[in-house]
Amino acid sequence: MKAPKKSPLKDRPLRYTGQSLDEEIDDLVNDKILIYFVAIILLGLATYMQWANYYKPITSPPILTTVIALLAFSFCSFQIYRSFRKLKALKLGRDGERAVGQYLELLREQGCRIFHDIVGSSFNIDHVIISKKGIFVIETKTYSKPTREKPQPVIFYDGEKILIDRHESKSDILTQVKASSSWLKGVIKESTGKFFDITPVIVFPGWYVESPGNDKEKIQVLNPKLLPAFISSRKDVLPQDDVMLVSYHISRYIRVARNK
Repeated sequence: MKAPKKSPLKDRPLRYTGQSLDEEIDDLVNDKILIYFVAIILLGLATYMQWANYYKPITSPPILTTVIALLAFSFCSFQIYRSFRKLKALKLGRDGERAVGQYLELLREQGCRIFHDIVGSSFNIDHVIISKKGIFVIETKTYSKPTREKPQPVIFYDGEKILIDRHESKSDILTQVKASSSWLKGVIKESTGKFFDITPVIVFPGWYVESPGNDKEKIQVLNPKLLPAFISSRKDVLPQDDVMLVSYHISRYIRVARNK
């Protein structure tokens, strides 16, 4: 009898960029798309067998079976179509988060601590940066762009609202990033006993961003390419001890949350 074994890893690994979206994509493919594909195949085989038997000496054609199969086929096809549309949006969002994560890696050279995909009760924070320049919550929003070149598609932020190619965003992005920042502030306070200011940042990969209403006291809206320069240009507000303290407690939260 073999002796029992255990994993050599004492702690679970931190989450990687876009992990929540990867998990949602896997669930969508395995729980919906594959099931509907299998249902279509089985219904097709059952209908084929019924019609194959019809040409043998039987009394009536399988009309009812065919009608049921056609209705089920239409339903499954519609569900697959909806799932593929959602899958496309999820992949776009995941790729956007990964692109932003690559820009953030440049900040590690400046001594920043970077965390990805911090999961809350019913949401996740895409990225968190901790450095002497402060604590930043990064929300990534990846939207498809029009193919036209003129006028150039623009994200416009005046400090109060966000316009995406001259149309106001249907989702309340500003409220979302405020709520995420407030939640993280509470998590840090509960684990460290200290209050820390958090700067909410929304980034739009691949878009030109106009933000005449931006200042250092409000939510920041940027193209992710500008993140390293934006953060490095700020004054130091945290001592290195606090950077290490907050980084440690966030990493512990991530590892413990995965075990719940």
